[in-house]
Amino acid sequence: MQVTAYLTGYCSLAYSDLASFMALNSIINDTPVKPIDGYTAAQRYFLAYGQIWCQNVTGQEARKRVLTDSHSPGRWRVNGAVQNSAAFQQAFKCKPGQPMVAENACRVW
Repeated sequence: MQVTAYLTGYCSLAYSDLASFMALNSIINDTPVKPIDGYTAAQRYFLAYGQIWCQNVTGQEARKRVLTDSHSPGRWRVNGAVQNSAAFQQAFKCKPGQPMVAENACRVW
């Protein structure tokens, strides 16, 4: 659980930085950030965040890593963080009770 809280905090901080950058860029250039390929900038941030941790390992290797690696598996590094992220839920219009919305969200920072 500590790993999830830790990752949630960094995911939130990085997203906050992105949001600040987009707002500043919009003000300076007087142009809003437009969707690309149907995804908003916020959605693209979370898609990229998920792609960083993509893994393709066998069941045997996954079991070995859980027992020997101090890091969470990629799936949980992503899902565990974004399920607790209000920004993710807003970006993808997730509603309470949906799989990507934690019932008891962990908020860090």
